[in-house]
Amino acid sequence: MDSELVDHYGAERAEDTRLRRSAHGRLEFLRTRELLRRRLPESSASVLDVGGATGIHAAWLAADGHHVHVVDPVPAHVDASAALPGVTAEVGDARQLHVPDGSVDVVLMFGPLYHLTIAEDRARALAEAVRVLRPGGLLAAAGISRYLSLLEAGSDGQLTNELEPAIRQLIATGDYDGHVGFMRTHFHTADELRAEVSATGLDNVAVYGIEGPAWPALDAAGLDAFDDLVDGALRCARLVEQDPLLINASAHLLAMAHA
Repeated sequence: MDSELVDHYGAERAEDTRLRRSAHGRLEFLRTRELLRRRLPESSASVLDVGGATGIHAAWLAADGHHVHVVDPVPAHVDASAALPGVTAEVGDARQLHVPDGSVDVVLMFGPLYHLTIAEDRARALAEAVRVLRPGGLLAAAGISRYLSLLEAGSDGQLTNELEPAIRQLIATGDYDGHVGFMRTHFHTADELRAEVSATGLDNVAVYGIEGPAWPALDAAGLDAFDDLVDGALRCARLVEQDPLLINASAHLLAMAHA
């Protein structure tokens, strides 16, 4: 898996621009930051950003006054993160963190759970995150919604007879086969993500829809219309962020719980 990740992310550094190059990526960034800021400690916290890629979230967290350390399996990501002011970084694996027990205030996992396609590996990564948290510390773990491909392909005209079986299989199992160019990954439902985080023993797990149901409309309108439409999309996302009937319409899901 690690070599596949390096090949996918390391060559073109695509993760550098993922949350900027599309309308729904920009919405994802704004909402993720908003949701985190609701729960982050007011004073300076130690943040372990597991799978933090090139540091797009580490950058604003450090600017907010937090001490951020990025762990990522892709050396190019680590180099980019380590160059950011107030951020340190190392190559590592979410399933085996080289961090002492109970030593950090916040653990972010914004990539490992969908790249770990085997349930036992996701459980190991979550257990490691909980191990390194201080009592009362915050875990924030993201997943990709099983309905992302359906909504994306159904909105941009790419949902064909040939693609339909793969999307049916994805919705049924969460096993994404890479049918639109991304690598094989695991896509979650909100209930599945809640169950996996709860299985670590954390109580009161809350799962949020990050982008809300308006993200395909933002993509259809294009980046030039983003500034005019984003306020309405943000309000839409907030209104139904935990609505059980609409939460899975978000492109991404975010589970948060305190140790």
